[in-house]
Amino acid sequence: MKEFIAFVIKEGRHILRDKRTMLILFAMPIVLMLLFGFAISTDVRNVRTVVVTSKMSYLTQQKVLQLSQSEYFSIIRHVHTPAEAEQLIRSQKADMAIVFSNEFDSRQGSIQLITDGADPNMAQQYANYASLVLQNAPLHNPITMQLLYNPQMKSSYNFVPGIMGMLLMLICAMMTSISIVKEKERGTMEILLVSPVRPLLIIIAKAVPYLLLAFTVLICILLMSHFVLNVPLAGSLLAIILISSLYILLALSLGLLISTMAKTQLAALIVSAVILLMPSALLSGMMFPVESMPKILQCLSAIMPPTYYIAAMRKLMIMGVSVENAIQEVLVLAGMTAIFLLVALKKFNTRLE
Repeated sequence: MKEFIAFVIKEGRHILRDKRTMLILFAMPIVLMLLFGFAISTDVRNVRTVVVTSKMSYLTQQKVLQLSQSEYFSIIRHVHTPAEAEQLIRSQKADMAIVFSNEFDSRQGSIQLITDGADPNMAQQYANYASLVLQNAPLHNPITMQLLYNPQMKSSYNFVPGIMGMLLMLICAMMTSISIVKEKERGTMEILLVSPVRPLLIIIAKAVPYLLLAFTVLICILLMSHFVLNVPLAGSLLAIILISSLYILLALSLGLLISTMAKTQLAALIVSAVILLMPSALLSGMMFPVESMPKILQCLSAIMPPTYYIAAMRKLMIMGVSVENAIQEVLVLAGMTAIFLLVALKKFNTRLE
């Protein structure tokens, strides 16, 4: 046990002395959290809005006032015809037009929304936000709408669980695989294997520091998300940490598996980036809903570990449900962990023999 602890301390010192590694481990989470939390945001703010109406009745005034008082819309012009509003949108002077029909004061009245469809995602966002605001204003036949868990529709609620899944996977899998492959590339792995410590314990000793660093990064992400981005931790903090621990173990197992296949650090880096980085960002549901993807991509998403971790974190952090509601994701992650770990250890033992 003393030799094992000595190996853990040795590996920890190597990591702490490597400034580039420390920069990746701690600077990257902070930068990504700030970018996705503030800069890369899908939140709707100050949409330049044109009001189209032939007469400004009391009910129309109430609607326009409701829009102008919200933080989402900025009323820039009042015009009389939809053609005038369309011209303003075409000339990039407005983002959306709200057309009140002539019979709006009656029960047959209606509202038409005109948005710039060149960016369909933002156009849909504008329409959704406008519908939400207008439905909250007085109507002859009011329609109530309630948004659960994220009433202000903040994009950070969606991004933070995704960033957690991507960062923990990259830190644990990529850094672990590169660390082990570096020993093989330098020829020092053979020296370590003839030491009094069993080969399997050497590999575990190299993974333990990254395990501890992953927990540190996890705590930093949770603190930043709650106190900087105002993302709630509605569910059990213990459940969040336990499921994250399982996910970290899965990522370490995947990193060990990559290290048994790659012969150089560059190869390990490329494999980690191709297998982990792009799929984690694009196919896990972090940025785009899985349900809207083609069937083939949905199948690829179903074999991505971050897909299940992100889904579980959204349930626990945002929705605040109990861990029983995330049991399916937990079982899938546990199964993947067992498979990756068994395959990695078998390949590692085969190489030793």
